[in-house]
Amino acid sequence: MKKKLLVLLAAVLVLAGVAVGYVAYARTGSGGATENAVPVAEGEVMLAQENLLFRNTAEGPGFGKVGAVPVGATTGPRQLSGLSCDRFAFSKRTGLCLAVQPGTLPPETDVLIVDEHLRVHHKETLPGTPSRARVSPDGRFAYWTLFVSGDSYAETGFSTRAGVYDTQEDKLIKSIEQLAVFRDGERYYANDVNYWGITFAPDGNRFYATLGSKGHTYLIEGDFAKFRAKVLRDGVECPSLSPDGTRVAFKKRFGDGWRIAVLELSTMRETVLAETRLVDDQPLWREESVLYGLGGDIWSVKADGSGAPLLLVPHGVSPG
Repeated sequence: MKKKLLVLLAAVLVLAGVAVGYVAYARTGSGGATENAVPVAEGEVMLAQENLLFRNTAEGPGFGKVGAVPVGATTGPRQLSGLSCDRFAFSKRTGLCLAVQPGTLPPETDVLIVDEHLRVHHKETLPGTPSRARVSPDGRFAYWTLFVSGDSYAETGFSTRAGVYDTQEDKLIKSIEQLAVFRDGERYYANDVNYWGITFAPDGNRFYATLGSKGHTYLIEGDFAKFRAKVLRDGVECPSLSPDGTRVAFKKRFGDGWRIAVLELSTMRETVLAETRLVDDQPLWREESVLYGLGGDIWSVKADGSGAPLLLVPHGVSPG
């Protein structure tokens, strides 16, 4: 028995090391592009709707820093902040930075709530490595997904924790696993439930997320005030609600990867978008297009399925 416990502990440490190693690799750069290939402008990085903020992936001293470009000139010179993140998001005057702590085993992530000047005014340190980050349209809620290891039901060695921070009430929900979920009118119970990819409606109460359980990835619609939700359909990952609240952009499973699709919530009609490459990201809406990270760059594609992918920001990921 002692030998088995030692083997299990070693396996967990290896998996944790893989997760930390992956993030550390992503934070130090992987070669290729140099920072000199991306012009940098002087000035302070600000949270503003006229700016597109992102994580800079150009190799050099600015790698991993939060950068900004004007929405109308995304391939031009970028401003770089002093804030380093593995995932970043913002809305209104609230920013969210997820930054893994180097060398911690098991891995831990700093969840940083920042103001419009990217100054940290709240910090939580939680177990896991960064996966997804978003801020509600009104700027009140910051929410994230972290990968964690050690759950007995996780056959891959990893599971998720989806958390929410209420900036108005100064309240942290480390995980939404206690959410009451109903499928076909019946309360859904399973010991392998995971949530990821939360996205809020403009009203600050209705939200959507993925519920993963027993090989399924369900799209759920939730009421945050009542802390309950219902299953809408299967086969949806990392949803992102459109600004008008009528559509969800999401990852749709294609073979060993995913493509981006859009779901009409009123009819459940699905449209696969013109990006034919496999994308592992939570899309971000910008008017009638969706943005996503792919190959260390930020791309854009029209939400109605027309057109072709457009390279929006070279050497950048995690658009906000």
